[in-house]
Amino acid sequence: MEHKIHQGRNVKRFREMLGIKQEVLAFDLGDDWNQKKISLLEQKEVIDNTLLQQISKVLKIPVEAIENFDEEQAINIISNTFNDEAYIGNSGAIFNINPMEEIVKLHEEKIALYERMLKEKDEMMARLEKLIQSK
Repeated sequence: MEHKIHQGRNVKRFREMLGIKQEVLAFDLGDDWNQKKISLLEQKEVIDNTLLQQISKVLKIPVEAIENFDEEQAINIISNTFNDEAYIGNSGAIFNINPMEEIVKLHEEKIALYERMLKEKDEMMARLEKLIQSK
């Protein structure tokens, strides 16, 4: 039996992974959208390509991710990649790690994360201002 990819379910998965509520996605898609319509959309196996492009733009992910993500296949790849003989930790190899370099790297990653969070906060504030002004 051929396994079909459920695009609506994929929209829901990506939306949830990104921490976006149905109401927010509806708001970003436009005035004719609401939470109920998003819920119905997430139940559809196939979504119109034009709408998929709008959704991918709002979620900031490629259309192909929604069209092609197959959870079953991902689980199979992961389970076939790792087995009981996989080493966890040092398998006898010697690693030269400079702790200071690692701390600096973590600090830079933390700063980048804060910058992304601030940008997202600014975008959310702009959306809220737009919503307030439209009422």
